[in-house]
Amino acid sequence: MSGGLLASATPLAERYDLALVDLDGVAYRGHEPIPFASHGLAGARERGMRLVFVTNNASREPGSVAAQLTELDIPTSPEEVMTAAQAAAALLRSRLPEGERVLVVGGAGLRTAVREAGYVIVESADDAPAAVAQGFAPEVGWAQLAEAAYAVERGAWHVASNLDLSLPTARGFAPGNGSLVGAVRAATGVAPDSAGKPSPTMYRMAVERAGAREALVVGDRLDTDLAGARSGDFAGLHVLTGVSSARDDVLAVPGERPHYIGADLRALLVAHEAPARAGDGWWTCGAASACVVDGALELGRGRHTSDDAQLDLVRAACAAAWAWVDEGGALEPSSVPELAAELSGR
Repeated sequence: MSGGLLASATPLAERYDLALVDLDGVAYRGHEPIPFASHGLAGARERGMRLVFVTNNASREPGSVAAQLTELDIPTSPEEVMTAAQAAAALLRSRLPEGERVLVVGGAGLRTAVREAGYVIVESADDAPAAVAQGFAPEVGWAQLAEAAYAVERGAWHVASNLDLSLPTARGFAPGNGSLVGAVRAATGVAPDSAGKPSPTMYRMAVERAGAREALVVGDRLDTDLAGARSGDFAGLHVLTGVSSARDDVLAVPGERPHYIGADLRALLVAHEAPARAGDGWWTCGAASACVVDGALELGRGRHTSDDAQLDLVRAACAAAWAWVDEGGALEPSSVPELAAELSGR
């Protein structure tokens, strides 16, 4: 698949038959809906696109996630939810026989997934668990992290549902599971294995479950959602409603670059233009243009007041910056301004 931005002459919901949609920062923020999420997803379904919500949050069961989405006017069944807890359980099965003891640090979603995978859940390192399964839950504290550290020190296999350092909430960004896993790693010196994004494991599980022809990953984080898309050879849409910004897109390393960029989930309902090289190092997209000169990003003059015009400017800037870096140049980060900030509410 192309290393740059892709063009789609038809709406993405018509080009791809399945969308693998992240939750936090894409469909909702904490318990609050993200503007236009319901509209975009409903429109995608009307065009024949199926949805699977793929989340690195392992604290809740699929039914609970589906209920929250339904309350936010995004009707969802439990079968349309794939959690990192399910992926972690699948990773445990890859080398741990059923009936083994597993110390679970996390919420109900992870406990249910581990139990349904055939393991015996224990609460203490003194119970000699063969593995520690760790996922995020608001109630996780020092006592649980200490038990995990004791078990890992004694040789238990450490499996993390995901390694997200932060978690979007209605009040801002809070420590995510990766931060809590980091405490155990710091105490033990042992790096955990993880099945969550950016590993493409969950994406592949969801595609296999749905029997999809061609899937599109939709996310707000370059280092997890879009990195997972790249590593799994899926097309990825970055929506500017969560963690990563348009400026982050311009500065993205090759393994985290999106294939499409949109303000929000309405991006599923429209065609996407790809930037084109215009000569003398300039790249254009719509009426927008960008170029890198001596390592500094330069943007073409003109008014970019509409949402579409701002997105075209982001796309042109990405194309110019990525081409410069891929051809061996070094891009000066200080030359890259905040782009389309108002589209993401920044």
